[in-house]
Amino acid sequence: MTQKDPFRPLDDEARAIIDELMRASHAALAVTREDGTPSVTRIALAMDKDRSPVTLISDLSLHTKALRNARSCALLIGEPGEKGDPLTHPRLTLHCEAAFVEQGSAAHVALRAHYLEQRPKAKLYVDFADFHFVRFAVKDGLLNAGFGKAYKIP
Repeated sequence: MTQKDPFRPLDDEARAIIDELMRASHAALAVTREDGTPSVTRIALAMDKDRSPVTLISDLSLHTKALRNARSCALLIGEPGEKGDPLTHPRLTLHCEAAFVEQGSAAHVALRAHYLEQRPKAKLYVDFADFHFVRFAVKDGLLNAGFGKAYKIP
């Protein structure tokens, strides 16, 4: 018996949900630790000018060390609403490759200004020596827009 493909073709409704989810202020970041154990943490999230997801993370965090050892990671964006079954609310999984932005580079200066426009409270620590911007290059993704509404994002 052949199983029916559960994924719908990406349409305007799905794109609108993705756009809304990408405005989130935070995401769950999944990394792989040195010993191969998966680990998940919450990070602040912003969008670069080219709409790539970015974050600002500290060298003191274990997920920073994990990303430096294995750049492949995933982001989960979307929170359950206040009412109803949490699994019926939209969420977006992005499979990514993390790239650290070199401090002091032109890219860092531009990203710093753009990031602070979106996350002004980060001004308190953005210039600490142990904080680094990470840009996530999205390889593909999955949108679960609610019950029976699953989409693959190429």
